[in-house]
Amino acid sequence: MKKYLAIAVASLVASPALAHHPLNGMPMETFAHGMLSGVGHPLLGFDHLFFVIAMGVAALFTAKRYVTPAAYIAAMLVGCGLMYAGISMPLAETFIVLSLLVVGGIVLSGRALTATTAIALFAAFGLFHGSAFGGSIATQEGGVNAAVLVGYLLGLGLLQYGIAIAAGWVVEKVLGATEAAATNARLVGAMVAGVGVFLALEIVEGPIVAALVG
Repeated sequence: MKKYLAIAVASLVASPALAHHPLNGMPMETFAHGMLSGVGHPLLGFDHLFFVIAMGVAALFTAKRYVTPAAYIAAMLVGCGLMYAGISMPLAETFIVLSLLVVGGIVLSGRALTATTAIALFAAFGLFHGSAFGGSIATQEGGVNAAVLVGYLLGLGLLQYGIAIAAGWVVEKVLGATEAAATNARLVGAMVAGVGVFLALEIVEGPIVAALVG
């Protein structure tokens, strides 16, 4: 079973990208287009999806399980808006991978975060995830109108908040993890951290190969 799970995870992240478009390149022109794209990006972008899952599990064991993910959502929307305005976060891909390693590692460690620490950590990483999401609307030829932008931001925010809360609920109610040190909760952290390691290796693979060839 573990073998097949590892294969499944590897297949999901085999081609990581930080801009995932569910409309197959079709330009976004309506509120519905924006909403669909906003909903689709976190689902098609497994780097973002795994982070949100880990964040939801980590939030479960804080004193404010519903507030801490909201800090990520708020910062993520800010990062997206900044990218739309032409201000990108530096090394966004690297920090997104780092977010998987850090938050996945925290869940794996079995240690609970304070609400203040969780808010600060989730918000910091949210800026970089949002910057990646913002690339889709910032690079669309001809730009996007206000309806598309509102739909896109709503889709991004509502879906990711829902995934985070659902992840915490599943870990608590279905997997029976009532404390951060619970084995089932830590296994989720191990999965997310493992995805982070895989993506980190892909980032360093290019420079290493180039150095060896050169």
